[in-house]
Parts: sequence; structure tokens; C-alpha cells
Amino acid sequence: MSKISYQPLQELLEIDSPSGYTYDACDYIVAYLKDLGYSPELTNKGAVRCSFGDKPTLAIAAHVDTLGAIVSGINSNGTLGFSLLGGLSLTGAEGEYVRIRTLDDKIYTGTILLNDPSSHTNNSREKTDRNLKNMHIRLDEEVYNRKDIDALGICIGDIICLDVNYEEKESGFIKSRFLDNKAGCFVLMELAKKYVGKNVPVEIFFSNYEEVGHGGTCGYSPTISDLLVIDMGVLGDACEGNEVSCSICAKDSTGPYDYRMRQSLVRLARAKNIAYKQDVYPFYGSDGSAALRAGNDMRVGLIGPGVAASHSTERTHKKGIEATIDLCEVFIEDQFGRKSRK
Repeated sequence: MSKISYQPLQELLEIDSPSGYTYDACDYIVAYLKDLGYSPELTNKGAVRCSFGDKPTLAIAAHVDTLGAIVSGINSNGTLGFSLLGGLSLTGAEGEYVRIRTLDDKIYTGTILLNDPSSHTNNSREKTDRNLKNMHIRLDEEVYNRKDIDALGICIGDIICLDVNYEEKESGFIKSRFLDNKAGCFVLMELAKKYVGKNVPVEIFFSNYEEVGHGGTCGYSPTISDLLVIDMGVLGDACEGNEVSCSICAKDSTGPYDYRMRQSLVRLARAKNIAYKQDVYPFYGSDGSAALRAGNDMRVGLIGPGVAASHSTERTHKKGIEATIDLCEVFIEDQFGRKSRK
């Protein structure tokens, strides 16, 4: 039975943080790190950076931003049109409950639905392609036209957040939206607990725009030469990964990750009997991809717990999360030796 408390993971998951609206989640992480005795910083772009020691050379990064949507239109019948923040699966999001957050800090609830969603009035609903043109958000308010929506104060540009439906099972499985990548953030938070007072040249970095492609481009300490990204391991017919292992990515759709870093990670996983799988991800990019495209002179590696049904109703296992924590810890020790030990 795991000795790790997963309450911080649940708390973080239940804080709305789609790309562009990550302030509350980042504030939570800052408070968490300060309670441990660290001095975290917010970058100008709003990411969280925290060093375990002087002049860090290794950054370990995860992204706190999630998928979501934004109000893009107000329909004549009192429903809302929407645009996606990141690659949310519309088939997976249909029927999900949402919160609409206005610029005036009001919150309204609703549901993502297909247009004319009743099977008693639309006998072709099962054959209909789900796309932004034929879907809407039904508000839980008495609204029947645009004037009613305007009276609520809902405007184009308001943020739409999905319920996460967190469940932690006795079998060790965790079901929730947005394990991509708050499970990775939880790995960093657990590492922070392990390295209090050890003064190792490591920095943890919580990016806040990964889902839209530019989270990992900048904001690291200037002394960083290596970047280890913690993001969800891809599961699917084309991959070897599973929920109870740490996935080590050799290549994604943006190109290969650093060979020597991957070689070290695999060697350490084998030597320490840490459950792992190596994979090539066919349709994937990460903060590491963004960092390299931005011209950062860093070696970059990518690992993470296997997450099923990515960008939809996700699931992982405590074993996969803890294997990722363990691999990060032995990688730090391998890089910095006794400096990483008490």
C-alpha cells in the first residue's frame, strides 16, 4: 500500500486551470512550496519556478495548464458557442458538466451538448460528426435568447472549465480529467518534499501554456543545461506503455529526445528495478519540444506515468506515478551523487 498521500493531487486537479487561466493553480503550487520552506518564483508569463539549490543545472518540468474551452459566440436560442483551449476531444466532452467563468468573477454552470441532442427528436444524432459547428453549451439558467445571456454578464472570451470527476480507487487506479498533466505536477511536488534542505542544483518548473504549444519555451534559470520533462505517458495500440509503469519517450512527433539522457534513464530504471517502458509517441509534443524549438541549448528528456484515454476521461495508477518519482530521484542522485542525499 502506498504511503504517499494523494490529497494534493486531488486538490490541484479540482482547481480550474485551462490554458490562459492558471492563476489559482499556480498560487496553490506556490503556497505548497512555501509551506515546505522553499522560495518559489512566478515568471513574467506566470509559470512557477523553484530551486532546490544554488545555480541549478537540471530543470524538471511539468505543465499545470489543462484543456478547456472559451465562449466564442452567443446563440439566438440562449445557448453558447465555444472554441477549444488545447486539443479537447469533443466526443469525450459531450455531456460533460462545465463552469463558465466571467470577467466579473461570476460562475455559471452548464453542459456540453450536440445541437438538437434528444434522441426523440433527432434520429440521426448517433451518426452526426461532433464538431464545433454543431455543438453548444446549455446553461443552467432561464435563458432563451441573447438578451437573457447579456443580462447574466456572460461575454465572448469567458473561460469554460470542465468537471474533473476525480476518483481514487482501492485498486490504486486514479480516474480524473487532466491527469495530463497534473499527475506530472504531483511528481514535482513529491520531489520537493524529498529534497528539502539538500541543496542540490535542481530546479522544478511548472509551465502554464503547454497545451497551446509555448509553455516550455522560456522562464528557466540561466544556468540550466539539462531539462527533464514529466508529462503523461501515451497508451494505445501503437505504444508499449501502461498505467503501472513510467514511460520513457524516445521520440514524439517533433523528433527524438536526447539519446544520452534516455540511455541514463533506462540504465537507472533497470538497475533499480523501476517499472518502465520505452515508446515512440505518434501524435505528441511536449514542453521539451517547445524548449528546443525556442532555441534553448539544453539536453532534453521526457518521461511520465502512463495515462489512458488522453484528452478524454483519463486514468492512471499510483504505481506509474510512483515509478516516475523514483526514476526522477535516482536520476538526480546519478547526476549529483552525495549532494542529493541527506
